Amino acid sequence: MIDIQERLTAFAMLGATWVMWLLIILSIFGVAIIFERIYYFFASRDDVRALQEDLRLHLAKNDVTGARDRLAKSRSFQAKIVHSGIEVVDEGSDAVEERLAGETAVARTQMERNLGFLGTVGNNAPFVGLLGTVIGVIRAFHVLDESAGKVTSGLMTEVGEALVATAIGLLVALPAVAFYNYFQRLIRYRLTWADALGRDLLAYLKGNARRGSE
Repeated sequence: MIDIQERLTAFAMLGATWVMWLLIILSIFGVAIIFERIYYFFASRDDVRALQEDLRLHLAKNDVTGARDRLAKSRSFQAKIVHSGIEVVDEGSDAVEERLAGETAVARTQMERNLGFLGTVGNNAPFVGLLGTVIGVIRAFHVLDESAGKVTSGLMTEVGEALVATAIGLLVALPAVAFYNYFQRLIRYRLTWADALGRDLLAYLKGNARRGSE
């Protein structure tokens, strides 16, 4: 037990500087992911409401080819998902529904790429900063012991370093959590629209099948 305590004390004596550098490195990766995802979502945006109106117009005219071409022109994930379903309309609504579900899963995976790292940084950066704070406090007590209880500049330096570690941890975590939540909402929004477009296609197919049976 004493040996473990001595090892932990020796580890704390290394200082919290490495903790702060770790947080800075994590923040650099996090910022890179944020900018990459912003560009990715920006490049795949589209006026989905207009897309839905065009799709419904083509389907109302039984113009499946026109609907397929309209979806192919869109760069949005919603259009890609529904386009995968409209490619198998001749196989029936069940085949279309399966294709839509599979393409939705693929699109979700693509849109969530690297967000796991961003969420992990957002959730754990404060604890990494807290580790730096604990290390700083341990060093501060060590300096206080060496100075026989006198407040010295070395003591204030250690206390300041401990507080800075906590601040850096929070500064790294806050934007990571904010953008992670924003991207998740954006993904849900896009998948909701993809589901709406897919339901329009399925409604068209089921309506045709019902009229054919009559």
